[in-house]
Amino acid sequence: MPLAFLRSGDMANVVRVRGKGEVHHHLENLGFVEGAAVSVVSEQAGNFIVQIKGASVALDRSVASKIIVA
Repeated sequence: MPLAFLRSGDMANVVRVRGKGEVHHHLENLGFVEGAAVSVVSEQAGNFIVQIKGASVALDRSVASKIIVA
């Protein structure tokens, strides 16, 4: 399911990042790679703050929808 479906406090593992190009590459550089644990710190109005590999990252709903988690 897409990361955008998670709510504050939820945890999951990255399965894959959909899409190609610049956004895909940028997300991989931030740590969104297969098997990485991600937790949602907060979610408001479709914007997310997530914790991944010890860093906090802000994502909007369209970008969060590209990240598939389980």
